[in-house]
Amino acid sequence: MARIDSCNNIADIRALARSRAHPMVFGYIDGGADDEVTLARNTDDFGDVTLLHRVLRDVSAIDTSTTVFGKRLALPFFFAPSAGNRLFHSEGETAVARVATEIGTAYSLSTLSTVSIEDIARIGPEPRWFQFYVWKDRGLVREMLARAKTAGYSALMLTADFPITGNRERDLRTGFTIPPKVGLRQVVDAVRRPAWTRDYLFSEKISYANLDAKVPATTLSEFVARQLSPDFTWRDSEWLLGEWGGTAVLKGVVHADDARRAQASGFSGLMVSNHGGRQLDGEISPIAALPRILDAVGGHLDVVLDGGVRRGTHVLKALAIGATAVSFARPYLYGLAAAGTAGVRRAAQILASELRRDMALAGVSRVGEITSDLLARAADPERRPGGSRRPPALASVAGA
Repeated sequence: MARIDSCNNIADIRALARSRAHPMVFGYIDGGADDEVTLARNTDDFGDVTLLHRVLRDVSAIDTSTTVFGKRLALPFFFAPSAGNRLFHSEGETAVARVATEIGTAYSLSTLSTVSIEDIARIGPEPRWFQFYVWKDRGLVREMLARAKTAGYSALMLTADFPITGNRERDLRTGFTIPPKVGLRQVVDAVRRPAWTRDYLFSEKISYANLDAKVPATTLSEFVARQLSPDFTWRDSEWLLGEWGGTAVLKGVVHADDARRAQASGFSGLMVSNHGGRQLDGEISPIAALPRILDAVGGHLDVVLDGGVRRGTHVLKALAIGATAVSFARPYLYGLAAAGTAGVRRAAQILASELRRDMALAGVSRVGEITSDLLARAADPERRPGGSRRPPALASVAGA
């Protein structure tokens, strides 16, 4: 098996993760909803944004630092929340938090994490943010918010695009659950992935660490149906903002009307996201939706592009369109599944190195210099292979 330090890009890390992880685990990380059209589109649509480099600029020193949600980061990207990390590798969310601290970026912990709010806080990632799903039990909501405040989480991320679970057919085919249900297929696949199996068998029992001990960890769809609140509305979000009383970010926005409503409701920032293509299939990608969201809020909110990022040029393109920063989960999850902390570190190093090189090649030395004058009009979509059409939002920005 290849070593993590021999991986040259995120695709290499993905291949290593696939060779090490149990198929149901890899399928959960890698998969999307229905036919996975949106999953592919999230990354493919970056190809519809064309860059223009500048020449004879001093790029001897590259500064990738920026400010997001009022916090200074060493890089214009951070680790987005993701559930169930200890199933991918026993180091789980602990590994991700450690690497975030090392590279000077933020980590957003998921409500459905397998390491607790308090344990992550003790690792010391700064800033640390808490991603939140809304529960039917308002008392439990207040309890979790209080725990996050006490532990020093400086921003709340409300995920709004998850009222119910999308149709994730890879999970249905592999029988994915947390913790895994043992059946013949899972046993056979476990034998074929000895590194993952040893790690899983000799680690502590996996559960949703932020939940009441009496809440069983069953399939994600069953858990959502029983515990999450699909009738949560804008009025409820305003109640939540009042309970939190601090920086709050709405995650899962692709529609301009929702962006305007979020701004009017008092959110401090937005994350343009479709949940990694894992919910509604056939919808717009974050990079295609980004211009409309930026136009809707008029520069008054920090706007983060979340999803599809696999290259430093993807970060560069999002920033040039106008994003404050980008976030991602799959790149670091591939790293986690491939090699634990070392894998997460390698994924972050690759994207940071690519971004620095791409900034130099584009003729910019600071994040503030990454502006729309680096964008060119994309090629005519009718001339692209297969005749696929370019999203209209990209057409307007690419011609800026």
